[in-house]
Amino acid sequence: MVPAPGPGWLVVIAGLGILSTEFTWARRLLHFTRDAVAAWTRWVLRQPLAVRMGFGVLGFLLLVATLLTSLRLSGWTGFPFS
Repeated sequence: MVPAPGPGWLVVIAGLGILSTEFTWARRLLHFTRDAVAAWTRWVLRQPLAVRMGFGVLGFLLLVATLLTSLRLSGWTGFPFS
């Protein structure tokens, strides 16, 4: 779930939140992850609109490629593989 756009990172962060109630290593990793996501968000928001739109287009293309690959590997033979 992580490479494709969607809830992948949300699930990872939620899992770290649960684990961090028991384990110190998970608490440290959760803080590191939160800081990294915040830094990435600040960096992206400083970029020109064209760069941000480029990230959106790349994310969409990754989503479509993942979907088509999943369909192909599951045996789907319809459009566009016919």
